[in-house]
Amino acid sequence: MISHFKKWISILLTLTLIAGCAPKPIEVNEDEVLFKKIAQLVQAERNNFAYVDSLEYTLGSVLSGGGSHPTSNNAAGWRNLVSQYQKQSPTPIIYGVDAVHGHNNLKGATIFPHNIGLGATQDEDLLYRIGVATGKEVSATGVHWNFAPTLAVAQDIRWGRTYESYSEDHNIVSSLGLAYIKGLQSTGIAATAKHFLADGATKFNPDSGYKLDQGDAPLDEETLRRIHLYPYYEAIQEGEVLTVMISYSSINGEKLHGSKYWITDVLKGELGFKGLVISDWEAIHQLEGSLYQQIVQSMNAGIDMLMQPFNWKSVVDTMFRAVKNNDISRERIDDAYERVMYVKTQLGLLDNTFEMANESVINSNEHKALAREAVAKSLVLLKNQNQVLPLQKTAKILLIGPGIDNAGLASGGWTFSWQGENSSQNLPQATTLKKAFEAVASAHGGMITTDRSKINEVDVVILALAELPYAEEVGDATDLSLTGSMMHPDNQDAINFAKTSNKPVVTILTAGRPRLIHEELKDWDAFVMAWLYGSEAAGITDVLYGDLDFTGKLPFTWPKTSNTDVISSQNSQRDVNQILFDIGYGLKTR
Repeated sequence: MISHFKKWISILLTLTLIAGCAPKPIEVNEDEVLFKKIAQLVQAERNNFAYVDSLEYTLGSVLSGGGSHPTSNNAAGWRNLVSQYQKQSPTPIIYGVDAVHGHNNLKGATIFPHNIGLGATQDEDLLYRIGVATGKEVSATGVHWNFAPTLAVAQDIRWGRTYESYSEDHNIVSSLGLAYIKGLQSTGIAATAKHFLADGATKFNPDSGYKLDQGDAPLDEETLRRIHLYPYYEAIQEGEVLTVMISYSSINGEKLHGSKYWITDVLKGELGFKGLVISDWEAIHQLEGSLYQQIVQSMNAGIDMLMQPFNWKSVVDTMFRAVKNNDISRERIDDAYERVMYVKTQLGLLDNTFEMANESVINSNEHKALAREAVAKSLVLLKNQNQVLPLQKTAKILLIGPGIDNAGLASGGWTFSWQGENSSQNLPQATTLKKAFEAVASAHGGMITTDRSKINEVDVVILALAELPYAEEVGDATDLSLTGSMMHPDNQDAINFAKTSNKPVVTILTAGRPRLIHEELKDWDAFVMAWLYGSEAAGITDVLYGDLDFTGKLPFTWPKTSNTDVISSQNSQRDVNQILFDIGYGLKTR
């Protein structure tokens, strides 16, 4: 039957040619092709982009914002979520998440220390392995793109995103960021170098309500290039990072999302970046003018994909109109489209070779051990009077303070939800500080209690102080005291009790930046900075009990006052009188 069909087709074609009427070529609708290309340059949030929308608007990407996850927040739920988009869309989408310290939107994932803690390790091999582990857990959920790492070189720790920065030193940021990128991308997941450029160099401005996040960096170009551009050069030249995200902030009053000089001339031209440049969440709306003007300016500046979680349909339609009006050239659209396709090709999305890891990797024993190692290496010992550390494993210990049994406080922002969690409820996989101490004491005949009435029975008090979780501008702080901006309200009561206990006091601070301890330090026998350490508190007890020694070094200068814009080691006008501990400081116990 098939051979007869082919025969008749052949005869009909021959007769058509004899009649001089060759088959008409398929007509290409150029406007339809343009519209589909433009749709590839827009990213929507999953809650605002239904599967059926992808039939009419073949968007290039979908993301889960902070805390956005499928109803079934497990590997199967995530895979089903992503696969539904792929089945509906003629061109495979690239799905992105903020897995900034592990796959932190996924319930049960391994939560690694935030970048500031990893900066204290200065361990490139560790960062590579964390990149690999994070990539595997992201891959196991079918996700392709991670909006990490942050390459900000934070210069003022009052910034609400300080914990996302590895260090105030651009060399540390560069080496650790590069190692993480290489590890992550080795698993087939796209990394994102962010936020371009100088997001960590903004200044407090009284006229803007002392706003640091999304603020302005008033710097000369030599400083910008030497300190803040350097990590991007390494990420592109050595790490071949696939994507770059633009910063909300400004440089000398010019919004980065509208800067053709920094995006096209420097990033794509001088640095030779060949991947895709994406905007931050609705960031183009901080440019002046109408939506039309914002799209024209940002696209002409060199942005290739617009992160528009809510109004993505209007953005596609408006960009199409701007191209038809010649306010955005077709060459610019073609360039952006080719960059998006380049990344999708590198990830194996166009030829269906993207490989998902087995879901057994999620919070595997190997990854838990890696997170525990990272915690141990991130701890910085800043005081150890009378060698109170290491602790005896048979010791009787009183645990006090808000940080003793709360995985949410230990993990900070960008954990399960955008602003983080105030409890352990959504972090069932976590080992809290209390559980870690109890495990050691149980195995060696020690005693752990949280009952303050037993103060006369214990050998030592562990004072666990903590910040409340926060993310982005919510964390901008003017008061860095232990009871100041974003600090837990129960800190003061615990501090007062420890001071009058007449017992040796070992203080552990869980926070996303240094805090003012100048006055309180004299009342403590030992002081340990634990940063935002994540889900494996056993890394703390490994060091406090002496199985491992302290190796962490301060990645940021520790202040005496809240005037922290004058203490960075990168500041040519540095005020040493404002410094309590210098960057790089850290003690050992043996």
